[in-house]
Amino acid sequence: MASNTGLADPEKVHAATVMEQIREDHSDEKKSYVDEVTEVPSVEYGEDESPQDYGTDDPFPVDPNAPVEQQFTFRAVFVGCALGAVISASNVYLGLKTGWTFGASMFGSIFGFAILKPMSKALPERFGGGYFGPKENVCLQSASTAAGSLGLLFSSGFPAAYQLGLLGESPSADFGRIITFTICCAYVGIFFTMPLRRLYILKLKLTFPSSVATAYTIRSLHVGTRAAAIARKKTVALAVSFAISIIWRVTSEYAPGIMWDWHWSWWFYRAGWKWIICAESWGWIWEWTPAFIGCGLLVPMNSSVSFVGGAALAWAIIGPALVTTGRAFGKAYSDAYPGYWDYSNMVLDDPVHAPSPEYWMIWPGCMLLLTASVAEIAANYRTIATAFSVMLSPLVERIRPGKARVFDKEDGFYDPVPEDEQTPWWMWVGGLIASTIMTMCVMKYQFGQNAGITLLSIIFAFIFSLVGAECVGRVSVNPVTTLGNFSQLIFGGISKGSGMPAAQNQLNNGLTGMITLAAAEQCSDMLGDLKVTHLLGASPRVQLYSQCCGALVSIFLSAAMYVVFSTAYPCINTLSSSKCTFPAPDVSAWRAVSLAVSEPSLPIPLSSGITALVLGGLVIVSTAVKYRFFAPETHKYFPNWNAVGIAMVLGPTNTYPVAMMFGSLIAFLWRRRFPASWLMYGYAIAAGMIAGEGLGGIVNAALEIGKVSGSLYGTSVGCPMNEYCG
Repeated sequence: MASNTGLADPEKVHAATVMEQIREDHSDEKKSYVDEVTEVPSVEYGEDESPQDYGTDDPFPVDPNAPVEQQFTFRAVFVGCALGAVISASNVYLGLKTGWTFGASMFGSIFGFAILKPMSKALPERFGGGYFGPKENVCLQSASTAAGSLGLLFSSGFPAAYQLGLLGESPSADFGRIITFTICCAYVGIFFTMPLRRLYILKLKLTFPSSVATAYTIRSLHVGTRAAAIARKKTVALAVSFAISIIWRVTSEYAPGIMWDWHWSWWFYRAGWKWIICAESWGWIWEWTPAFIGCGLLVPMNSSVSFVGGAALAWAIIGPALVTTGRAFGKAYSDAYPGYWDYSNMVLDDPVHAPSPEYWMIWPGCMLLLTASVAEIAANYRTIATAFSVMLSPLVERIRPGKARVFDKEDGFYDPVPEDEQTPWWMWVGGLIASTIMTMCVMKYQFGQNAGITLLSIIFAFIFSLVGAECVGRVSVNPVTTLGNFSQLIFGGISKGSGMPAAQNQLNNGLTGMITLAAAEQCSDMLGDLKVTHLLGASPRVQLYSQCCGALVSIFLSAAMYVVFSTAYPCINTLSSSKCTFPAPDVSAWRAVSLAVSEPSLPIPLSSGITALVLGGLVIVSTAVKYRFFAPETHKYFPNWNAVGIAMVLGPTNTYPVAMMFGSLIAFLWRRRFPASWLMYGYAIAAGMIAGEGLGGIVNAALEIGKVSGSLYGTSVGCPMNEYCG
């Protein structure tokens, strides 16, 4: 999440951030655990126009003039789900296009306020009017977040299964069982998240940068004499950036080589600089993508630098070295353009001895992501046992009264929320049991998977969700696809050991991986919402209700959008061409892992495996050194290994790291030169850019189905080989 200067005085724009002040002034539990706390907006203006700094750990002060408000309302859930539906649809597009998805929290918070605040004043209570306050706004944004999730299922596991011929003729023919499977994935993740609240939010006090930004935004919209003016400015900023992004995404489809992708090295190549075509071959292209420039506005500089650094390591150093030494191979695009090669081919006859650079790089990338997350968890292992005792303490109290552990205010696990607003143990335990049984039945009767394997996959999904929560809580990056890939490796090995046919093994390891992916995604999204809930003093129980409602929207809409996109672009579900409009990088990795774990011997090139082990060891050593020998405030100078790994797995498509770095530089300069303006507009503009590109992609899909798209009527000017490149 993008950083922001913590202001102690309007003139002192370079004062220490909130978290730095906490480290200097206090000796608390956070010192032991937080390694890469990012800078977040921690300032709002009070009644006397002076900055108010409330930090990122404890609940904000309650507005004494605020009336009592209802938190869980039909209007909040309905509007939240409607806004989340926009993000859900855009996330399917972004996932297929880039392998990334974005949360709906900020988008839902601001647009939801813009819709409900005027309505609350204009209408009588029986028709949706009445006081609309910050706690109800939290309910709205939580429903929006849940409704906008699950897009990654349809940009990784499902397309891979169709490419391998493991499911039916088409997604529309399989729509029923796709829906039941998605229902299982959604609710398992929601229910086992609730007990993790005390661990990650109350004890470890993880920052959840984007959630803290959302909490400050919601408070600024509702509290203070300037609330109405601030709300109006934020809403206008979001709406304008949202509209511009949609228009830009749609119109650029008709001139992609001019308005969207700048193939600069191709232009120099055609001008006579023949050697520079290598930059085009390795994916060094400039792209005017609002989503990733907006994402760069939000993430910390460390993440963007690590992302670009990982891309440079993989696709400017290791990749060219592999080709030069004959350990990986590309494919020439055309004899008419010597030197122009495709290094991203994933349809391989001999993946061990003749891999493409992208296939070769999958294994070191996956190892980096896995070891980076596990090492962070291991560094904080003492809290895990306590967290489990917290989760089970209500049950222990029922079985053996007086024997459950009691937590005082000084203990990090003490819960300040009134008991009637907490989520009772029977609610989340009952929901978890019911969703687990449903998942076992669906997997057994619709996909032919052993019920015991399904239960084991849910257990692993919980463990991997801890890893995802760590990543999101610290740096707002959740490597859920990689966690799903690792689950594939585990369960593919189990299936292969049982003598299962290769095709059934591939289907089973893919489905269990998707359970892990979806559960980890739901868990991190819900914990982020619970961070907002904690800061604004709202009810965790209400968030569970709104998440359950929002998930229903995501289940049906995400699946429907997948059907729409696969109908408009059949190449998503086939292996026909690497030139598909949707490169779907996660699908390539998912398919490769499915094939690898079902083969008699593991089809990993020896040099790739050795590199993966070396990099994994480097990450473990780096993390150990960071915690053992360096103070917490210096941890931000260590590489973000998750971002490095993502750059490797993404393939030679370096438009996204470069665009994100560009956004981070804009945010850095904006915060330095105009801090007040950044506080007012920064996050709203970023949210609008991300949502706008996704919705623009949906419009493009509709134009493709209607046979009036850029692929039919657009120009190829500026595109390589004079072929349309939209």
